[in-house]
Amino acid sequence: MPHRNLLVVFAAVGLALPALAADMPASPYAGQQTRSIKALSDEDIASLRKGEGMGMAKAAELNFYPGPAHVLMLAKQLGLTDDRMRRTQAIYDRMNASAKTLGVALIAREQNLDQLFATGNVTQDRLTADTKTLGELQGQPRSVHLTAHLEMRSLLTPEQIASYQQLRGYGDTTQPPRHHHGG
Repeated sequence: MPHRNLLVVFAAVGLALPALAADMPASPYAGQQTRSIKALSDEDIASLRKGEGMGMAKAAELNFYPGPAHVLMLAKQLGLTDDRMRRTQAIYDRMNASAKTLGVALIAREQNLDQLFATGNVTQDRLTADTKTLGELQGQPRSVHLTAHLEMRSLLTPEQIASYQQLRGYGDTTQPPRHHHGG
């Protein structure tokens, strides 16, 4: 008799599972299985190739460390002198060149990791080594972008930083923290 009860329970669960699965939302990854590199969208790949920040410098941007790309766009409103404009452009150019190079390397490493899984050639040792390398590489473009923000902060006056914060929509930020600037 107890075995019969178990069979009834298993049968009920078996019938209920398809109904439960139909009610479950699709994975947020649904559709991403067709990407050329599963971990990166086409937009991610394009942004990495262009050297874009992709939010990597938010810690700086939202704490009174302006970004060179945005400073260049706001140069007139910020009252940049010709010298500051040249120096800002140099900071941007260095950042962008490094970020592009690192972005291409990051794409290649992500593609390599994806291929390890796609071909079934992944092993624990290889996975550990590749993810360690990939993690270190992911930090490099972020460092490049954050360094550019740090350089920008030393180039602008406190008043320009406050204007930047206002122009970027970060609210009334007329009291940025004190810092040394390059004049």
